[in-house]
Amino acid sequence: MESESQVSLLEMPITVLRGVGSERAALLARLGIRSVADLLLHRPRRHEDRRVISRISELRLHYPGSVAGKIVAQGVKTWKRKTRSVFEMIVEDGTGRLHCRWWDMPYMEQYFHVGDTVLVYGKPSSMRPLAIDHPETEVIEQGEEASIHIGRIVPVYPLTEGVTQRWLRSLVWQALERFGHEVVEPWSKIPATGYMSRAEAIRRLHFPESFEEAESARQRLALDEFTSFQIPLQRRRQNLELHARALPCGGDNHLIRPFLKLLEFKLTEAQTRVLRELRHDMSGPHPMRRLLQGDVGSGKTVVAACVALMAIESGYNVAIMAPTEILAEQHAHNFTKWFSPLGIPVVLMTGSHKPGLDSKNGQGRNTAPMLYVGTHALIGPAFAPDNLGLVIIDEQHKFGVAQREQLVRKGSYPHLLVMTATPIPRTLGLTVYGDLDVSVIDAEPPGRGKVRTFVRSRGSMSKVWDFVIGKLNEGRQAYVVCPRIENGDTADGIAAVMREFELVQRTLIPHRVGVLHGRLGTSEKQAVMDQFRSGTLKVLVTTSVIEVGVDVANATVMVIENAEMFGLAQLHQLRGRIRRSPHEAYCILLTSAETKEARDRLRVLEETSDGFRVAEEDLRLRGPGEMLGTAQSGTASFKFGDLARDLRIIQDARVRAARLVRGE
Repeated sequence: MESESQVSLLEMPITVLRGVGSERAALLARLGIRSVADLLLHRPRRHEDRRVISRISELRLHYPGSVAGKIVAQGVKTWKRKTRSVFEMIVEDGTGRLHCRWWDMPYMEQYFHVGDTVLVYGKPSSMRPLAIDHPETEVIEQGEEASIHIGRIVPVYPLTEGVTQRWLRSLVWQALERFGHEVVEPWSKIPATGYMSRAEAIRRLHFPESFEEAESARQRLALDEFTSFQIPLQRRRQNLELHARALPCGGDNHLIRPFLKLLEFKLTEAQTRVLRELRHDMSGPHPMRRLLQGDVGSGKTVVAACVALMAIESGYNVAIMAPTEILAEQHAHNFTKWFSPLGIPVVLMTGSHKPGLDSKNGQGRNTAPMLYVGTHALIGPAFAPDNLGLVIIDEQHKFGVAQREQLVRKGSYPHLLVMTATPIPRTLGLTVYGDLDVSVIDAEPPGRGKVRTFVRSRGSMSKVWDFVIGKLNEGRQAYVVCPRIENGDTADGIAAVMREFELVQRTLIPHRVGVLHGRLGTSEKQAVMDQFRSGTLKVLVTTSVIEVGVDVANATVMVIENAEMFGLAQLHQLRGRIRRSPHEAYCILLTSAETKEARDRLRVLEETSDGFRVAEEDLRLRGPGEMLGTAQSGTASFKFGDLARDLRIIQDARVRAARLVRGE
């Protein structure tokens, strides 16, 4: 980020600092610290207030505290033929004694000696004796450096074996003294108005005068981080607009009008508004790059059909990519039903369904535009259509950006619409999808029943099955969702599909039960889904493979085993499968989780059906890496930015990045 002259100083190897030889440099490298800049940007995992040290007698059970005292005894105890051990030291300060214990870490004995004065931080795990397990500890030595470690708010860093807090803190202090003045503003022409300087932020990141100051420092460094992330996104968008001419795909309504008449329902105002936005893009001077968000059941597929018809009306082929064969086949079924009366061919391409495409029927050399529906198979060399005007990617969060680009490159700057039913918090939308415009379908079609969600313990299983049987007797159908396929070790209590299938079959006699999971062959999956759709099967025991796209209106009950194993956004997606009819639906989250935190997390789903609120909570609790999965790699690598709470900072970064890209 710094200018060339500054980089040469701040990028000097860490060995330029006093006390860092090759051995310690190797230890620091484990922490990702190889240069002075790496050290200055080594973020503390927390700060500890050492302006006031508590007395040992003031410690309370399960509440964190800092105390200081002398080691009066220490030693290692072993048992089970020395395969288990505990190192214990007793610290005394005149008001009481504190036992500090490290289980199966006998090497800790070498770091302490009787008579040492130590600072201890942690939560007491018992009161008789007063004890803290695996506390953070630091030997307090007298001398000039004492003011760095006590009497102030001090940083507590991520460590590796062989590196102590005291030594690393002293090293950071030394680096700030010698090189802190070399830190400059990364984009000097665009000041970070409202934020402290970068140099001040790096200093206050480590040694703040207050906790508020530490947070302000983090925010400034997050601003730089988000700005760096936004620049290539906005440059990519600028390059597209400068160098790519849009294909004219606005259409003339000669297909959309009869299509809308054939539908058994009217579009909602939200769907109509989004279609106006899409038509504007498809008729504009630049290729459309748009993200369409809509909660489960909001009617995104019909919107996709309409925008596909705009391109087909204009004489261009359309490709729709879905993440699973089940969803691709369902799309092919729906689009064939909708488009056949209009004379539009629909071709399905998946790993197991490879139509014979030749010059007459499939590579775009036909005279009539076509719709291709497929999975990742569309990325492969077998799919090479001419005249590709529009690419639609369903459930975008299941794909990576690279896969998206691979499909788009099949044509000459075709329009792109990516869709997701997983509500995306605004912070994620502005980063992961920062190069896309965003449309939201914020209302669902009328006539949809409500889903009532209940969190139940496994002790309530018999009542849950009685309830399911009652609904089946009323003519409804049900899903039972499990987190695993194989039986494996049953001791962990995690329901496996095959084991649960046998149990559910016995429990729900005489109702017919089927099983569906990702390892079934394509024909087997199709046969099971056909039986479930027709009502021959009343219950489907399955994995999260049904999370996207499975659409059976009569299925109004869902039991999710070990619900604590799933993310909130995924659970919200799953329960969306039972919002397809006017009947009231019921989602029962079975959990064996014993912690209050796990139960409170699941209760969010009891309290709201708002997908965006669910997604915000999921992001706060699990972070972006868990929400997005490996497909969107790189988004979880922010060191200072917090995607759960930094919306304002991200918006500021977008403004700065836009000005930089425009050359202001």
